[in-house]
Amino acid sequence: MKMRNNKYRKPTSLRCNAGSRCSTPVAVWALVGFLIVLQLWNLISHTNIQSKHAHHSSMIHHPLLRELQVVEEENIQMPPPRRRSPRAAKRKPKRATTLVDEFLDENSQIRHVFFPSAKMAVDPTKDNGNDSFYYYPGRVWLDTEGNPIQAHGGGILYDERSETYYWYGEYKDGPTYHAHKKGAARVDVIGVGCYSSKDLWTWKNEGIVLAAEPENEAHDLHKSNILERPKVIYNSKTAKYVMWMHIDDTNYTKASVGVATSSTPVGPFTYLHSKRPHNSDSRDMTIFKDDDNTAYIIYSSDDNSELHIGPLDKDYLDVTGVMRRVLVGQHREAPAVFKYDGTYYMITSGCTGWAPNEARAHAAESMMGNWETMGDPCVVGGNSKVFRFATFFSQGTFVVPVFGFEGLFVFMADRWNPADLRDSRYVWLPLIVGGAVDRPLDYSFGFPLWSRVSIYWHRRWRLPPQWNGNIV
Repeated sequence: MKMRNNKYRKPTSLRCNAGSRCSTPVAVWALVGFLIVLQLWNLISHTNIQSKHAHHSSMIHHPLLRELQVVEEENIQMPPPRRRSPRAAKRKPKRATTLVDEFLDENSQIRHVFFPSAKMAVDPTKDNGNDSFYYYPGRVWLDTEGNPIQAHGGGILYDERSETYYWYGEYKDGPTYHAHKKGAARVDVIGVGCYSSKDLWTWKNEGIVLAAEPENEAHDLHKSNILERPKVIYNSKTAKYVMWMHIDDTNYTKASVGVATSSTPVGPFTYLHSKRPHNSDSRDMTIFKDDDNTAYIIYSSDDNSELHIGPLDKDYLDVTGVMRRVLVGQHREAPAVFKYDGTYYMITSGCTGWAPNEARAHAAESMMGNWETMGDPCVVGGNSKVFRFATFFSQGTFVVPVFGFEGLFVFMADRWNPADLRDSRYVWLPLIVGGAVDRPLDYSFGFPLWSRVSIYWHRRWRLPPQWNGNIV
C-alpha cells in the first residue's frame, strides 16, 4: 500500500526522512560525542585513582612497612634422583620429579625444608630474646602450654568486648588414614579448637569449643564425617557468636554447611543444623561480616567450578533467597575475603586436593558485584617460580587486618601434610594492598583500576614493633 505524503508533518531540523543519507553522519557524530564524554569520564576517574594510589603508595612506603616488602629468595635444590633398576626403568619410564612431588613425598630427602624439625618450634613461653614476636612460616607453632596449635583451615575473630583475638580451626590431633583405597587422607572429626591472644603471636588454648559426636552415626558431627573451615562472627542483635563450617560425609557427597551458636567466644557452641545453601552443593567456604553488619557466605559450588556469594539473614543463622555466581568456570576454592578502602578483595586457591597450587587475588566494588581476577598475589625473590606458583606450598584460609597500619594485613594459610595431617603447619605472611595491578582487567578503557594485593615471602618476620595488638 502506497503511503500518502502528510502535509501536516513537521519537518525535522535536518530536513531529511528516516532512512535517508543524513542518518549516517548523525550516528557518527553521536558516537564521537559518546566517546568524548567517555574519555573525559575516564580521565577524571584515572586522576582520582592516581591520587588514591599516591596515598596508598605513601602508606606502603612507610618505614615500618618497608622492611616487610623486602622479600627473600627461596631457591630449593632438588635432591639427586633415586636409583631405579634397569628393568623398572624399561617397564615404565619415570617422568621428571617436581618440587611439588617432593613436597608430597613423606620420604623425600628435602622434607625438612617444608616441615622443619619440632626442635625448631616457635615457643612463646620461652625467653626468645630477639626472636620474640617473630613468625617463622612452616615451623611448628606452640601454644602457651607447650603443645602444637591445632586450628587448621581456621579464621580469626576480634572480640571488641574482651579486646581479644580468637582463632578457631579444625582440631586434627589424630592419626591420618584413608577411609577407602581412593579416599583422601583424613583424620576423625575431633571438633573445633579455639585459641585466644592479645598480640596474634602468643596463643592460649581455650579447648574444643564444638565437639564431635562419638556415638551417633547419623549426626553431622559424627567422627566419621567431615568438618572443615570453621569461621565465627558476632551478631550484636542476638548477642550470639555464630559459627559456620563445611559439613560433609566421608566421600564428600553431602556438600553442606553447618551452623552453631554460643553466648561466649570460648563456647561451648550448640550445633543447630546443616543444609545446602541456596539448594547448591557447598564445599570450601567462608563468611564475611561487612561494616554495616551484613554478613555473607562465600562457598565453592557446582563441583567446585564456581563460587556462590549470598547474604545471611539478620540472625546469621540461615541464607536468604539472594545469591550470585562468580568466577564461573575458574575452579577456585578456599576463599578468604577482606575489605580495604571501600573495595572488597578475595584470595582463592585452585582445586588440587592436598597438593599446593597457585593463588589468585580478586576484587569487586561490592560483595554482590562483579568479581574480577587480578592475578597471583605471591611475591618471592630470585627465580623461585615454583615456590610462588605453589603459594609458598600452602593454601589460604583467612586474612586478618592489622589495625593502625593502613593497607597491612596478615595472610593466614595452611601447609597441609597429607601424610600426617596433625603435623600440618601454618604459614602467616604480610599482605599489603597498594600500587597498581600487574595487568589490565576484563573491562574496556582500562577501568576500574584496583589496588595491587601482594603477599610477601619471609622466612622470619614480625609485625611493626609499634603494633601491640590493640584496636586503634
